[in-house]
Amino acid sequence: MWTAFGPTNVSIHKTTVAMELGDVQRAIAIGAPLDTSTVPVERQVRHAIETARALARWNRIDDALTALLDAEVTGPDQVRYHQLSRDLVRDILTRPRPPRLAVELSDRMGVRSGGPRW
Repeated sequence: MWTAFGPTNVSIHKTTVAMELGDVQRAIAIGAPLDTSTVPVERQVRHAIETARALARWNRIDDALTALLDAEVTGPDQVRYHQLSRDLVRDILTRPRPPRLAVELSDRMGVRSGGPRW
């Protein structure tokens, strides 16, 4: 009880390891379909951040933002203050004409980019 140990948590770690090794497709294949509703909120949010990073690296920016926004509903402070999510939002903001949702999320997170504000 009150533990994240189990097959879902192992899959969350597999997603993270795939991202660290640069295997974006594997990270998405493992992470995107994974149901994390049975693990603690911290694990759910961390997994969503990793999945969003993989999606963004694969240039699926809208899907990455959806993953981050869903995670924000689950654990707003964790998304707002986690360095990985902050770095991801900064990266999205540096793209030409970043999506409005990214700009709005960056405002809530207090993340700024040197690029234009749309």
